[in-house]
Amino acid sequence: MNDTKQWALSQPDGEFFAPQRGNDRSSPRLRQALGYVGFFLPGLVYVFAAWRSVGGFPGWKPLDSLSEYYYSGSVAILTGALGAIAAFLFTYQGYTNPYRRWDVLTGKVAGVAALGVALFPTESLSPFEEPPWWVGWIGKVHLASACLLFACLIVFSVFLFPISDAPSEGQRADRRVQNPVYRLCGAGMAGLLIWAGVALQRRSPIFFQESLALMLFGISWLTKGRAAYTLRKTAGAIAKTTRAFFRR
Repeated sequence: MNDTKQWALSQPDGEFFAPQRGNDRSSPRLRQALGYVGFFLPGLVYVFAAWRSVGGFPGWKPLDSLSEYYYSGSVAILTGALGAIAAFLFTYQGYTNPYRRWDVLTGKVAGVAALGVALFPTESLSPFEEPPWWVGWIGKVHLASACLLFACLIVFSVFLFPISDAPSEGQRADRRVQNPVYRLCGAGMAGLLIWAGVALQRRSPIFFQESLALMLFGISWLTKGRAAYTLRKTAGAIAKTTRAFFRR
């Protein structure tokens, strides 16, 4: 494949999404969808659990961890979001370049880990009780899956996202802005993962650490999906429509 074809730009997702490089095997639309799910998941889980409190519990007080919301009124949101994350990561194809095999492998491992988090719930908390089929090893699988998932997300942000061939000056300029964002998000997730591990040893809540880590994951994928381009285009379209309306 020659360079012109390899790096030809197109907009298969529409004018509101950034042009897609010819070697991109996924798309800005899907990366943004994944980013938004990760970014808003903690808030949605928290709000719906408070809104659909079971016997007044947990109310507006956060549970000890995001995983414990499996036993709350937010169970459908939590497991549904994890299933969506797993589906995209498992089918993620990355870019046609020398590192694609690592994109694909990391995505598949992360997808399996996300399913593990969803299908093997953590231990319940009072006043809830585990279902009859729950046994101790299920909680261990859940914890291992969560650690593996975040480890893969860190690999994406720190190592894989900054790697891309950029033949044009415009793409090099984008990388100078985007790469620090990826690495900061990855480093932040790593630090929060360590903090959560220490908190677990002390039997302290980890809701805050998990929520921030998921939001950083979301920011990293939104940056990769060039969400800023979409937001600018959307804002411009809204402004244009508004001006046209008031000129009538």
